[in-house]
Amino acid sequence: MASQPQAETSAKYVIVGAGIHGLSTAWHLASRLKASGQGDGGDVLVLDKTGIGSGASGVACGVVRNNYFQPAMRQLMAHSVDVWESDPEAFAYHGVGYLQIAPEAMRADVVQIAAEQAAIGYDSVLIEGVDECRAYLLDLFSDWQAPGISVVLHEKRGGYANNTASLRGLAAKAEAEGVTIRSGVQVTGFRMEGESVRAVETDQGEFACEQLVIAVGPWIRDFWAMLDLPERISVTGTDGIVHPDTPMWTYWALQEGTLGVDPSEFVDNEGRIPPVVHVDSDQPLYDDTDGSLITDQMWGIYYKPDFHFGGVQGGASPERVDGPAGQVAVDPYGTASPEFVVGEEFVRMWTSALAHCHKRFEGTRPLYRKDPSGGIGAFTPDSFPVFDTFRDNAYVIADSNHGYKMIGVGDLVAGELLGETSQLLEPFRFSRYATGKLHPVSNSPFPWS
Repeated sequence: MASQPQAETSAKYVIVGAGIHGLSTAWHLASRLKASGQGDGGDVLVLDKTGIGSGASGVACGVVRNNYFQPAMRQLMAHSVDVWESDPEAFAYHGVGYLQIAPEAMRADVVQIAAEQAAIGYDSVLIEGVDECRAYLLDLFSDWQAPGISVVLHEKRGGYANNTASLRGLAAKAEAEGVTIRSGVQVTGFRMEGESVRAVETDQGEFACEQLVIAVGPWIRDFWAMLDLPERISVTGTDGIVHPDTPMWTYWALQEGTLGVDPSEFVDNEGRIPPVVHVDSDQPLYDDTDGSLITDQMWGIYYKPDFHFGGVQGGASPERVDGPAGQVAVDPYGTASPEFVVGEEFVRMWTSALAHCHKRFEGTRPLYRKDPSGGIGAFTPDSFPVFDTFRDNAYVIADSNHGYKMIGVGDLVAGELLGETSQLLEPFRFSRYATGKLHPVSNSPFPWS
């Protein structure tokens, strides 16, 4: 799909990164340029050091959800779900819905999410009470057996998409608009004139530009440094307390894997593909093999039958992988090696949690398969994205590992590149760290919820 290197040495818009954000921005920007008469796809060039989907987007598990405690995230995701639903075939998107299943400690959070979803017209069903939740889940899955669930939020929209197939679909849309995608081009720096980036320096020479877009996922730390932006910043908390010398980037391993069962065997009671299932629990979790205690703290998993992965695929809470100075000793993608990302403790925890929830998964740990999934994410100080312009003309898309599901961000960024101001992106400006306008924090064990 990717174009072969050609003679272009300049473009009005140069986008670095051929993942979900880079390709979505290229497609929407080219389309908007043409519609407005300001240019066309020939003004847009995408550079990637390897190729389409070779980083985080290409190993994403593909979950698309709107289950966020933060109103700004919820509104942004509603827009992205609209984009996923606009062409399910091209994006290999399966709109099966999403189940948030949680204990009493998270009940108030989930109830608030449901109310705010209703306020923006996002279709979901809320179930409260231990007995009511158990009945609802047994109506979906006859083998449901997890205790201690007191709230369920069933999002009727959302679901999941096939990672590499969706990226090929995005690339095809961008190229159909005239965008050039060049693979095998590694960025080494920027040529600056005053506060503006005038050219992208690469191992294939310079690419002059008027506007730069950086959409590089976990490599953002290195590009941040190329722009001579601070490695550590001052963050004002919502309580007004200033936290100086905070690392701008921290790295977490996203623990995901695949249980090698026939995905067609994980269906609901009606024989249909079920919603993506996300379970948070405060119940003790015991090893499905030897009965030993794994944890008596809050834990969480997510899972779905996925023919793209050829089994039941999902994950659990991430783990920090950086050192005390906030550094990662490996190239972040060096990451996608499943041996690096997923250890035996994850396999033990995740397969035991599946068995905790469904009788059908008892004794299935030997079927676990270490397929490439997950990888490493670069997280911001509050674990939420930054979408903003730095220097004069470098637009940074730093998704803080919320990336793949946010296919619509590219549409909003394209609008901003052409002079619009997106109200959906406003809450994600870098200035929030100085002003203390941080996003609220939920009781979920996941740092991004």
